[in-house]
Amino acid sequence: MERLEDRPERWFDRQRAGDVLKKTYPVTFGSSREFNRMVDLDVRRREFLITLRATPVNPNRAKEMKDELAVMNKDMDILKEIVKGQAASVGLRAPQQPQQVETFAIIGLVNMAIDSFASMTIPAGPNPSSTKVGRYTVSDFGGLLSTVTTPEGQTLRCTTLVYPEVGAGIKCEPPGNKS
Repeated sequence: MERLEDRPERWFDRQRAGDVLKKTYPVTFGSSREFNRMVDLDVRRREFLITLRATPVNPNRAKEMKDELAVMNKDMDILKEIVKGQAASVGLRAPQQPQQVETFAIIGLVNMAIDSFASMTIPAGPNPSSTKVGRYTVSDFGGLLSTVTTPEGQTLRCTTLVYPEVGAGIKCEPPGNKS
């Protein structure tokens, strides 16, 4: 989506990217009206920002758009907390003990993605993004690589597995483990 923002004429591709997100999310976490609304708000917000940046806009309309952006940002903050809670409850409902670390990894990565998605900021610096999920620390190194550090201090390397049209999963194992 960010790459498409440099090309205002690619609005159709941005719309399609939002639709893909709305179709992929339910496969992994279940249906969420709040997630769909968050995606719709994000796409609309991006279009407003692109328009304000790339085209001359009547000052009155520019003020209206900026006022609408402020409302969208507030709505986005509310929605992202709801969606993060939904994702966590889905992950924690599954009582699969061997996959507990993967569950924490998924919840942490989704939370970081939602925060990033909803804030439209690009993380700065060489350090990975990280978050706490319970007593576990989840770090995102970008791409498909992340780690989970357990309360005991063990760090597991996690790889995101993407299945087009089906969803996504994650596999975590100690570094050096060949499976």
